[in-house]
Amino acid sequence: MKYYLAPMEGITGYIYRNSYKKFFNNIDKYFTPFIVPKKNKSFKTKELRDVLPENNKGMNVVPQILTNDSEGFITTSRKLQQLGYNEVNLNLGCPSGTVVSKNRGSGFLAKQEELDRFLDEIFKMNDMKISIKTRIGIESSEEFYDIIKIYNKYAIEELIIHPRTQKDFYGNRPNLEVFKDALSLSTNTVCYNGDIFTVNDCNELVKTFPEIKTIMLGRGIIANPGLINEIKNNTFINKEVLKDFHDEIFNEYREVFNEDRNAMFKMKELWGYMIWLFSNNKKYAKRIKKAQKVYDYNKAVLSLFTEQEIIQGAGLFSKV
Repeated sequence: MKYYLAPMEGITGYIYRNSYKKFFNNIDKYFTPFIVPKKNKSFKTKELRDVLPENNKGMNVVPQILTNDSEGFITTSRKLQQLGYNEVNLNLGCPSGTVVSKNRGSGFLAKQEELDRFLDEIFKMNDMKISIKTRIGIESSEEFYDIIKIYNKYAIEELIIHPRTQKDFYGNRPNLEVFKDALSLSTNTVCYNGDIFTVNDCNELVKTFPEIKTIMLGRGIIANPGLINEIKNNTFINKEVLKDFHDEIFNEYREVFNEDRNAMFKMKELWGYMIWLFSNNKKYAKRIKKAQKVYDYNKAVLSLFTEQEIIQGAGLFSKV
């Protein structure tokens, strides 16, 4: 089984990826948060920093592109190719309202004729691998049966399917009936993505679909960085490793931003997920969220690690 790290805007940038590799080193492929092409413009500083080869050493990294403009996709792909990348990923999964309103991300799925023309153009690049991360429709899962016909026209490197509609956002359960059909209907290799928060979640998925060879995890890993080790080896993360992992990320953010407020803001985003690993976490979550100075932030984090325990087998949304 291969495991991928899903792209999560604001969280899984190169600092997180490097720290994860250093402490866990069990991801087969990392996908970057999306890049939005700008006509006749270079990458934003933040985007360039995230994909620079020197910031991604020793990792199999795939940049993700968010657009409905074929020219922009091709131009961006060529820029990434010059940096040494041989695969890019098209984002047809983002459910955010601001993205969907521009017919990007999962919003593009509502424009099937335009999507087909777009794919026809970008797949004329025969020297760049293109994978796709997709949802199964906008309003209804029935839309997927027309969408998969479009995907089957093209030699997609990998079709990563999150079996929810855009309207589902992250609610409801992933539609495993549609995913089952996708496995039989797709002429391209399929990867599963969605709601793998615990070892049991993964085991149930593999039991149901033994033919799956790749799984993409996002929120489950962010909440529990030790999850893949649990799945693979039945070994659980300990507080010392998690604290060192946390400190590595925080120190790197402080160095890059040269500004503590932004570094703490990034860590608070991360704690929105990781806090659920700990017992009796509510008052500590409040302290971390309220901290305005590094001293107060570090004190709140240290008290959490000192006074509470990691709950083995805890899943992100089993606690919410």
